Amino acid sequence: MFINSLKDNRTIWLNGENIDITTNEHFKGTLETISHLYKMFDDPNQQSKIGYLNDDKQWVHSAFLIPHSYDELIKRKIAFETWARATDGIMSRLPDYARSRLTGWYANRDSYCQYDSSFPEKLAAYYEQARDEHRFISIVQRDPQINRSDREKKNTDELGLLTITQKTKDGVYVNGAKMIGTAAPYSHDLIIYPLSKLEDKTKQLAHMLIVPTDSPGLHMVCRESFAISEKESADHPLSAKFDEMDAVLIFDDVFIPWERVLLHDNPNGLAQIKADPLSSGLAYHQAIIRLLAKLEFSTAIANEIAEVIGASDYLHVQEKLGELIMQIETIRALIIAAEREGRFNGKVYVPNFNYIQTARTLGSKYYPRALEILQLIGAGGFIQLPSSIKDFSSPLKDLMNKYYKGKNTNAEKRTKLFKLAWDLIGSPLGSRHELYERFYAGDPMLHTANQFHQYDKTKFKKIISPYLENN
Repeated sequence: MFINSLKDNRTIWLNGENIDITTNEHFKGTLETISHLYKMFDDPNQQSKIGYLNDDKQWVHSAFLIPHSYDELIKRKIAFETWARATDGIMSRLPDYARSRLTGWYANRDSYCQYDSSFPEKLAAYYEQARDEHRFISIVQRDPQINRSDREKKNTDELGLLTITQKTKDGVYVNGAKMIGTAAPYSHDLIIYPLSKLEDKTKQLAHMLIVPTDSPGLHMVCRESFAISEKESADHPLSAKFDEMDAVLIFDDVFIPWERVLLHDNPNGLAQIKADPLSSGLAYHQAIIRLLAKLEFSTAIANEIAEVIGASDYLHVQEKLGELIMQIETIRALIIAAEREGRFNGKVYVPNFNYIQTARTLGSKYYPRALEILQLIGAGGFIQLPSSIKDFSSPLKDLMNKYYKGKNTNAEKRTKLFKLAWDLIGSPLGSRHELYERFYAGDPMLHTANQFHQYDKTKFKKIISPYLENN
């Protein structure tokens, strides 16, 4: 059902060809993974974990649930955990992230009347459609990396910035580009708005658009595929089913009807959209729950490798495994604290953002360190891997079974474990994920500095002031 919904006129480019992702081998594994997640809505044992009943008594994803209590926030959490664990946290931009952002804006929609009186009605109509039709949504914000120097001296066309170039009674035409469209090729809709701070002199860039992925003139140019064919899935188990494609989006006179133009020429409105406390709180709650699943997965592999090679008794290995466990429990504690110390924003119960932001910032450091620890524990074992699991069916299988075995583990099982780990730390997919976790939330140095700027430091003054007062 999900795959059939992508049989439309979307324009996707891969290896110089305009492809149909529903039949292209590079998308097969990922689409099957997403289809499996969607099929959970038909499973009586899974429905209540990932969804709730809408007004028509149909199951819809809990990312669309507006939490009016702590218990409803936890219901959202269970849905996020279910999908994250089903994908080991590797699928970083499943639609529950963008759906959560949309839900936050929907819950806070009336506050945008000051910028556009039709905003609440437009957003409500799309929220209900996306919810009831199980629309796969992606959010794309970043400008193309063409020239970062002297941006103010360059015109928008030279920088490739997405601009409304024509307005008509029916809608607008846009030209320019956006990156990085993670999951865009298999999305139904894209929510587009700029990430950079805008002023009145650049208000032509200050738009928030909902763009169907089959819009004429929209070209999605994919990066190199990291997907592996089904025949090689035993050697690359993660790449075979979790290649979350990224794309640059090129808009060549793309028409957007007014009902999908949520804001335009409005820097102040866009500033509020980006900083919306309901949207950010609900979406980043999902992000750190997924992060936890990914850290748990990395730790499980590291722990198993240490056991298989007989290194679990070494103190320096125990220290590294202990560090990974500390990562997990730190993020878990921050999630619990964010939920328990949540606050009502109007009638919506939102997790405490201080803890969420701390977890996001730590994640940009934790995940690369987790991969480093995996490398340090597995060491040369990653280099001695045979070219394929098929080698254990070759005429050399008896010798292979002798020299590739582990402590109390046969050679084939040991090799499968190391192949799994290598797919996480050394494959193109693994390298992409390390880069993603470092930077998906933005500049980690800036985020760390922002925590200093935004933190209420008056209590620190109170702690120190008694020592500075005159006796």
